[in-house]
Amino acid sequence: MVGGRAVLNDQEVAYVEIDGSGPVLLLVHGIGGSLTAWDHVLPLLAQRGAHVVALDLPGHGQSGKGHGDYSLGALACTVRDLMDHLGLERVVLVGHSLGGGIAMQFAYQFPELCEGLVLVASGGLGREASAFLRAASLPGSEVVIRALAHPRTVAAIATYGRLLGRVRGRELDLSSDDGLTTLRDLRDPDTRAAFLATLRSVVDSSGQRVSAVGKLSAAAHLPTLLIWGDLDPIIPCEHGRQTAEQLPSSRLVTFPGAGHEPHRFDPERFADLLLEHARLVATTTV
Repeated sequence: MVGGRAVLNDQEVAYVEIDGSGPVLLLVHGIGGSLTAWDHVLPLLAQRGAHVVALDLPGHGQSGKGHGDYSLGALACTVRDLMDHLGLERVVLVGHSLGGGIAMQFAYQFPELCEGLVLVASGGLGREASAFLRAASLPGSEVVIRALAHPRTVAAIATYGRLLGRVRGRELDLSSDDGLTTLRDLRDPDTRAAFLATLRSVVDSSGQRVSAVGKLSAAAHLPTLLIWGDLDPIIPCEHGRQTAEQLPSSRLVTFPGAGHEPHRFDPERFADLLLEHARLVATTTV
């Protein structure tokens, strides 16, 4: 696994690349996350010889932060620019949550560069979104988010949130692994500003404000795998079911008992599904 940094249109972007064979799997994390979201999956893919790239989106993780364009179109262009930097001709986009919306936007803007999609609890496929994301999009939410990101608050959410989650039989919005990591990162003012700018570009107080549903026909020819936790508290699994009905080239796989992070819930199964999909893409494009 090789880590690196690339300056793409004056933005510094951190990434890792695992050299291997077969279609390139390019992994795009969700809002407030980073490429560490794939920590349990990357070693499994490396062991099995896959060619994988994962990046920190602008404003996230170890990538540059500051005032910028955090729209889906701009983030899709960042993915394209990273491909150019690495000399990649075509990729299978694997997008989680916001990353799924970026993956679909990428397929729409750059169809010649995309040979397959894996949408993991993807945004952009319906209006519903969690109460936390809707509230965080409101004016003045930075004060509340700063308080939530305080170390003592994070510790309390980790303890009591997971306890309540076990009682209810589902993960809560903030007490998941990615949720807690996001809260810790939001202590940094620049990270917080980038998070809010990205969030407000896709979510408002009524839910998701950007939809890819009208553009699904453009991806009808692409082998598409939909992966969802059936207890997802952030984006309902029903969005995946509805999308599978509209895309004849798609397949929906649900993870029973999983929340918004099926790749963390069962990384072995997740890695198997990615490799299986990569093989399907390889046979389809030959």
